[in-house]
Amino acid sequence: MIFVGEGALLWRAVRHTLDSGLPVDLVCGPTADGAAAAVPSGVRFLGTADVNAVAGELAATCTDGLVWSVNNRMIFRAPVLSTGLRVLNVHHGPLPAYRGMPEVALVYAMLGGEREFAATLHRVDEGIDTGPALASAPYPIGAEEPYHVVMRRGLQVCHRLFERCLPLVAADPDWPGDPVPSPGASPGTSPGARSGGYFGRTALGRLPRYREHPRFARATDLGFLAGYLPELAEALA
Repeated sequence: MIFVGEGALLWRAVRHTLDSGLPVDLVCGPTADGAAAAVPSGVRFLGTADVNAVAGELAATCTDGLVWSVNNRMIFRAPVLSTGLRVLNVHHGPLPAYRGMPEVALVYAMLGGEREFAATLHRVDEGIDTGPALASAPYPIGAEEPYHVVMRRGLQVCHRLFERCLPLVAADPDWPGDPVPSPGASPGTSPGARSGGYFGRTALGRLPRYREHPRFARATDLGFLAGYLPELAEALA
């Protein structure tokens, strides 16, 4: 297995895989991640700003044809997707309703009054978060909970979803997944309405427009996460 991504969520997944007795052929991510201190003994790390630029090396190194994308901002394109590798992404957000940057999508979900969010495991295709969903793990959003509480819960759910699916994928690389119900429509026409939207940097730039929204303060209370989400913190400043 190969892992692509960055941050604590990635390294928790790598360590869990090793603790499960499964091989980790390579970990690939941005060199600015401070990965040198995080790489477990015996695991090779390949630093790159573009995963597609090292597609040949990934294909030559992977022993089981599986690539896990965990907390990964790099977009897989044809150079990787044409190698025959099966790329699985752990996405923080219910798909297809909340594609794009999870930290931005969650703000819109809370603005829209969503009472539930989810982590989704999906197969990566040529689009962005458009590949078929294999499994999901919904979790509640409390009516008075601030953003940083909800986001922290979501990251924990993402890791638990990975833990649940890892042995299934290891036993069958072509695992078809669990039935994933289609998300229902949210009431009203609020900014977070589930309309199959993409929440990227354009949506990020629109957030200040909602300062008068009654849920804005709660939906943008980054708390201790402000230092970990610099783009979002800057947009809200």
